[in-house]
Amino acid sequence: MTMNVFDVSARAMNAQMLRLNTVASNLANMNSVSTTRDGAYKPMRPVFETQFADQLQQTGLSTVDVSSVVQLDRAPTQSFQPDHPLANEEGYVFQSSVNSDEEMVEMMEASRQYQNTLEVVSTLRNLMAKTTRMGQ
Repeated sequence: MTMNVFDVSARAMNAQMLRLNTVASNLANMNSVSTTRDGAYKPMRPVFETQFADQLQQTGLSTVDVSSVVQLDRAPTQSFQPDHPLANEEGYVFQSSVNSDEEMVEMMEASRQYQNTLEVVSTLRNLMAKTTRMGQ
């Protein structure tokens, strides 16, 4: 796989965007309930995998791809709500195990990583433009 710094940046930004999308999905489903323990929403996380350039020895370039998105193995919260339309025969509903504080930290980290990569690309473009003007 041949890479340049723009490829590295684009792939890193795509990975962080997918990370932000999983956070958004988790937050959107935070208060969802289910009749069964297995039916309750489980938070998701992307799994990153390092991708190295073909010429790693010469360039040192590597980037990241999302290899999969997995559900976290967390038990849902069980609460007694016999009047709820989704209550099971014992009167319990199962609420998702999404932790809003954890999701906010995840969102801030992904957003910062995305912004940092964007700054690298912007700086590189400016330096390339200045270099081309030097020859004029």
